[in-house]
Amino acid sequence: MLAEEGIGSIAFSPLAQGMLTERYFNGIPDDSRVAQNKSFSEALLSEENLGRVRGLNEIAAARGQSLAQLAIAWVLREQVQGTPVTSALVGASSVRQLEENLAAVERLDFTQDELDAIDEYAVESGINLWKH
Repeated sequence: MLAEEGIGSIAFSPLAQGMLTERYFNGIPDDSRVAQNKSFSEALLSEENLGRVRGLNEIAAARGQSLAQLAIAWVLREQVQGTPVTSALVGASSVRQLEENLAAVERLDFTQDELDAIDEYAVESGINLWKH
C-alpha cells in the first residue's frame, strides 16, 4: 500500500530494543533495558530466542558484519530499489554504537541464500516488545 501511494516509512527499532545485537549473549548486563525493566522483558531472552539470534549472528559474521549491522541492512535492503522503507530509527548510547550502526549502509546487498538463511531464524516467536 505504501509503495502504491508513494509514501515512505521509517522502520522503528530494527535492533529490537537490543535483542538483535550481541548484548545478551553472555547474560543480562546491569545497564541493560532488561535489567532496568525498561520496555524489554527478560522472558523474551529464552534459550530458543537467543538461539535464533545467535544463528543470525553467524550469518552476519559470514557477511563481515556485526549482528546489529545485519539487522539494519536487512531493514534497508530494498531501499535502493525504491521500496517504502526510507530510513531506520536506531538508538545509540555511544559514538562507537552510532558508527557501527551507520556502517550497515556499506553492505545492503543480500544474496538469495543469505535471505533464505535469515528466514530460517527470523520466525514468529510471539515476541511483542511493546506488550507489558
